[in-house]
Amino acid sequence: MAFSLQNILNLSISLFLLTSLAKAQNCSDCFIQSRASYYPNSDEYGTNHGACGFGAFGATVNDGHVSTASDLYRDGVGCGACYQVRCTNSNYCSDNGVTVVITDQGSGDNTDFILSERAFSKMAQTEDLAASLKSLGVVNIEYQRVSCNYPGKNITFKIDESSSYPSYLAFAIYYQQGQKDITAVQLCETQSFTCKLLQRDHGAVWTSTPPPSGPLAIRMLFSDGDEANDTWIVPVNNIPQDWNPGAIYDSGVQVN
Repeated sequence: MAFSLQNILNLSISLFLLTSLAKAQNCSDCFIQSRASYYPNSDEYGTNHGACGFGAFGATVNDGHVSTASDLYRDGVGCGACYQVRCTNSNYCSDNGVTVVITDQGSGDNTDFILSERAFSKMAQTEDLAASLKSLGVVNIEYQRVSCNYPGKNITFKIDESSSYPSYLAFAIYYQQGQKDITAVQLCETQSFTCKLLQRDHGAVWTSTPPPSGPLAIRMLFSDGDEANDTWIVPVNNIPQDWNPGAIYDSGVQVN
């Protein structure tokens, strides 16, 4: 009888631990402690030359509330991810902080984020306090991953200027949505639907040498680290057969 009671006790403890772990993994209010600084520039926005390969888009997306990341860059997988970042000094900082998009790689004085000046100021309670906050240079923060939302915007493909039709295709993915990472991309011929798995060149830039011919469909794998939740997204719109370097193509899809 004692053996049976012990088994029941062990089972109860196991169930409690599994439930606690599940809650922790799905916690919507779990913040990580860290530090953040900012990179001052004349226009307060991000940089046009970020490691994610977004170009000018990376400076102004999300109203310029962008950031470089150190470990969160994750060899480019972290590009386009969104985080709620809030400083912890109650004398200066608001409760909500700011939501930023990762557009570059960089590290500072034990920081996870180097925010645009615009994003750094957004953490303050008022514009006057933003000046005081910036004078500190580096502040203690807490952050969490959140969904990226771009109302009225679809996922978009920007053909990189380095592309050369028809032998070399490179493109970046704009307006990544939701809370999952894009971990794989396939380029498919729309006639035969024969697909080719692409290489991540750097950041959010994917390449194919040579790309398939004809109109092309770009399939994206959205993942949160659990294969059971992986989802392949197939755009409504295709890349035209005569694609051009520098062109921007709307996928026609949004991801919750």
